[in-house]
This record gives sequence, structure tokens and C-alpha cells, in this order.
Amino acid sequence: MDARIGQVKRIKARLAEERGTLCKEAPLRLALCYPSPYHVGMSSLGYQSIYRAIHRHPLATAERAFLPDPEGGGGEESARVSLLTYETQSPVGEFPVLAFSVACEVELTGLLEMLRLAGIPLLREARTERHPLVIAGGPLTFANARPLEPFVDLLVKGEACDAIDELLQVLAERGGGPRGELFLPLVGRPGFWVPGQGTLDSGAVACARASDMRLPAASQIVTPNTELRSMFLIEAARGCSRSCAYCVMRRSSERGGLRLVPMQSILAAIPEDARKVGLVGAAVTDHPELGALLRALVDSGREVGISSLRADRLDEELVGLLAKAGYRTLTTAIDGLSERVRASVERRTSEESLFEAARLARAQGMKRLKLYAMVGLPGERDEEVEELAALSRELSKLLPLSLAVSPFVPKQGTPLADAPFAPLEVLDGRLMRLKRALKGRAELRSTSSRWAWIEYRLSQGDARAGLAAMRAWERGGAYSAWVSAFAENE
Repeated sequence: MDARIGQVKRIKARLAEERGTLCKEAPLRLALCYPSPYHVGMSSLGYQSIYRAIHRHPLATAERAFLPDPEGGGGEESARVSLLTYETQSPVGEFPVLAFSVACEVELTGLLEMLRLAGIPLLREARTERHPLVIAGGPLTFANARPLEPFVDLLVKGEACDAIDELLQVLAERGGGPRGELFLPLVGRPGFWVPGQGTLDSGAVACARASDMRLPAASQIVTPNTELRSMFLIEAARGCSRSCAYCVMRRSSERGGLRLVPMQSILAAIPEDARKVGLVGAAVTDHPELGALLRALVDSGREVGISSLRADRLDEELVGLLAKAGYRTLTTAIDGLSERVRASVERRTSEESLFEAARLARAQGMKRLKLYAMVGLPGERDEEVEELAALSRELSKLLPLSLAVSPFVPKQGTPLADAPFAPLEVLDGRLMRLKRALKGRAELRSTSSRWAWIEYRLSQGDARAGLAAMRAWERGGAYSAWVSAFAENE
């Protein structure tokens, strides 16, 4: 089968299963790019929100494009054909503007791959007037977007729901001037940074902040081909009222703290035919109306998912409603290995609240407890591994336990931004020690410490880190390629 025909066939099969796809003709056409595969990108509420916002503009339209599926997941990567949009299966390289939504550091190589497949020079300096403009925004911009600098013409920092209107107006009024001068009207405006015009260092460019009238963000498209199969996503809260020292979403003046969406606004925005609803936000369980909201959704016969559960907010009513809403696994985060470490980073999850959560989940017929934890936080000691292991063994007596452990990666914009990344041998040693100490009483899954180190180097880097990522990607992307690429910066 011709590679392009196969690609188009896969796209059309996915389109046929979507509800809510937007199509319109407009003078300004943007390819809205997500540098991860379709099933990941379509699970992003921010990506869907920008898709809808662009279509609201009278002069603009957006067509989606995604990083091709990996080998074995559809064959698009091996096809090496032109990158196509979903709405019209048009070559991405023919659009005048490519807008990328980047969620995390490791998606930088996805952005590079999509540019390559679109036939666009990777480096901004290598492009001419005949090439598309490349814009990037997304969750990564709340932390450190400096590694993107060599590849983009404009960065949109923060919540783009309102800023997108200002950007689209500038693009719609584009004259015949040089591409390097197009975004000069946005210099100094909150949420915008033009490479070469000032610095993107922490605090130099204010984050854009969406007005309350833009809340809640909600799904535009519902599809079965995502991580959250056929689930309608909607914000219950934006931001956070807590102050965990490692978290980009923590309470801060720049993020504006916790903004709650009233229960009636949430219910009014959910389509009648939505049978599965996902409540999204960093602190959904801090919503004072959560119990009443869950009951209204459950009583309407819907399944419900919540993006974050705080163990200290769970009670019999809430866990009972979650069980009725379809929960079979109760998932929450413990993060630090010990209570001492958790207190030091202001993550005050107590062992008592975790035991109570496990008891409530068992009483409501749930089958499993899942905990997220971190290893390598500042001040952590080897012997504290045993404290987490002992807690896990006791919890597993109440419910089968899954433990997901990832290395701590310091992020810009947090109090721990300058904390060191633990040596790989320390991280791997503690993970092995934890595995032995669990004695088979809990399922343990851990993130690679090597790839966490790559994330760390990008999270702390500047434009040179972006160039190192390009070199590593060009050399095949193995860990050794990353090590040598970063070494060349030193």
C-alpha cells in the first residue's frame, strides 16, 4: 500500500470516531501541532481549548497535526511521508503558521521530528520568507521554555486562551514586511516573547493569564482513541492553593492561586450525551462543591474521573461516589519517601490519611490502591527507603498496592529550582533497595533515572540545551547521544 494512502486511511478512521471536530474556511490557516502521538495530544485539555479558541476568531481556522505513531502503532513513522493535518489531510509544510503546544521538556524532539517531516528547516535562522512561521506555547512555558528558542519565531508564555486573540489579530494583519519584524508589536506584551528581543529568564516575561470568563476549559472533541477513552474533559479548578516546593502548579502570584469553577457552570457545560466525564485540575479535591458535583454526575448515570486525588480530602461519601462513578483503583500521591522529607517540601501527606484512604477504598469495593512517589528529593537519606517500603507493606494488607516511583526533577519557577539532581547511582541504588524491601508485597514501577537526567538538563538549560537536544536527536536519540551532546556545551 502506498505510504500516503495508508496515512490518510488511518487519519480518516480516527476522524470518523470523533465527535465535535471543527472545520471551516478562513483567510488565516494554522496547523495546530502536538509533538506527541494523537492518543496523547487529544487527551490534552489545553490543546483542545486552543483549537476551539482559534476557530472562534472570524478570520482564522486551525487543523490538527500530531507526531506520527511509533513503530508498531500504526506505521506512520516508518512511512516517512509528508506530515498531514487531520481535518483536510493537507501537508503541514504548506500552512503559513505552525503553532505547537508543548507540555514537557522531552517533547522537544517531537517538535523537531514534526518540523523535519513537514520539510521545514529546524533552526529559525535557516528559514526564509517562503517558510512557515513557527510558534510554541503550552504547559512547558510555565517552567522553562528557553531550549525552544533556536527553533521558534514566537513563544506564548502562560495561559493562551485570551492571548491567542491578540496573536491571531497580528497574524491576520500581516503585511509584506520581513518575517523578523512581524511580531514586534507583541514585544513587551504579557505572555509573548520574541527571540532576539530581550530575555526569557525567569520573571522577565510575564505569563499570560486567562480571564475568568474563559473558565472552565472543556473538551471540543471526544474520541475513543485517547488515553482517556471517550471521556469529556472539563476543568473544575485552575491553579492550586497548596505550596508544594517542587511543583510548577503550586500557589504563586504568577499563577494567581486556585480559581474554582462553580458547580452549576461545570454542569451546564457538559453535553447531554457525555457518558464519561473527567474533572480536570491540579487541586480538584480542594473544590468545596466536589461532593455535590460528583453526586449530580453519578445520579445522571455518568462515569466520572478526577485528575488528582488528595488523600487528606477523601471521606466516606466522596470515596463512595467515586466507586459508583466507576472507580476500581484509588490513585493518590505520597511523593516523598518519608514524612520528614514530605514536610521539608511542604507536601504534608500523612501516613494516617493514606491508611484511611485505603480503608475507605476497600469498604467501597475498590480493587487496588495506586501511589505516586518521588525519589531523590533534597535531604533524602538512604534509610528512608525502608520507611516507604514499610508503609507500602502495611497498605498492601488493606488493598493490593501499585507504587509508581519517579526521580525528582527540579523545575524552574519553583522554590527547588536550584536543587541538585541526585546522582544516577544514588537513584538506581535507592530504587533497587526499595524493590528488595517491598518483598513482593507491592507492584513497583519506576521511571528511568537516565531519562529523568535528560529532562533535568533540559529543564535547567537555555538555547544551548535546545541545540544539544537537536544534536542528540540527529544522532539517534540514545542516552549516550544525549550525554555527548550536553558535554559539547561544557
